[in-house]
Amino acid sequence: MIKPIIISLALAFSPLAVAPVSAQAASPSQASPSTVGQPLISAKDLAAHLDKADLRILDIRSPQEYQAGHVPGAVNTPYGAYRGPADNAGALRPEADLSALFSKAGISKDSYVVVTYAGANPTDFGAAARVYWTLKAGGLTQLSILDGGLQAWQSEGQALSTEAPEVAPTQFTYTYNQDMVASTQEVADYIKSGQAPVLLDARPTPFFKGEKRVDAAARYGTLPGARELDFNTFFNSDKPTLKDKSEILKLVKEQGLDDKPTVSFCNTGHWASTNWFVLSELAGNPNVQLYPESVVEWSRRELPMDNQPSRFQVLKLDAQRAFN
Repeated sequence: MIKPIIISLALAFSPLAVAPVSAQAASPSQASPSTVGQPLISAKDLAAHLDKADLRILDIRSPQEYQAGHVPGAVNTPYGAYRGPADNAGALRPEADLSALFSKAGISKDSYVVVTYAGANPTDFGAAARVYWTLKAGGLTQLSILDGGLQAWQSEGQALSTEAPEVAPTQFTYTYNQDMVASTQEVADYIKSGQAPVLLDARPTPFFKGEKRVDAAARYGTLPGARELDFNTFFNSDKPTLKDKSEILKLVKEQGLDDKPTVSFCNTGHWASTNWFVLSELAGNPNVQLYPESVVEWSRRELPMDNQPSRFQVLKLDAQRAFN
């Protein structure tokens, strides 16, 4: 069983704070049902709670995008600050880096943190999901992602700000909850034991079948015994937002993933974060881990892989990649 461990973090207050109001204490006059405190918060509900003392909004876009306009009160923490080096982007960020990042953003253990992102496409959502996972793995329990991102915020006529808020820093000590993390060694041990949880490949079919790879991956293919569930499955076809929760729950149940121990992976723990978010946060499966380094790290080790093409096919595929 994967059981989140709530760690101790230091408490501080924003200089702009007003009297604290619980994120769950939405009045009957507000939209019903309220999405405040839920994994996905609507633009309307977030706009109605911008003045709450415990609220911290993190804009994970680039500094340039942030400066051009953001949700009022949002602090810029670019997605790159949560990722590993370019040659292994899925690697866990050092705890000291995340401690400094969240301290500067004014986050404490009692903060209600809302992650905002561009909302341009399903891949873009993966960034928000990876940040959400990072926050939860660090012990935060009150978390939401702005449903539809900045695109939804603007389409609903909500105002943007170009002012960076003054936020009082905290003393945030970040520690990964290892129960939420699947390391390469752990996954290898799972497979060797013959008792692996569901190894869920979030990548599109060509990656799963060994027909495509990212530059950082050393080999084509997928993890031994893995199942495929393209992260795009959970998104609407006509807009870059997740499907209704009822439809998502139906999809998860049909896949038999509503309660099975699962390790979600992709190339660098980005698309896999979407599948983790859907299974863990929306479907309520408590036994889901994220394999952050995923295929990029796995393929560099002397570890087995399924769906590996022949040597001749590899040469052909690499040649195609060179000309594309």
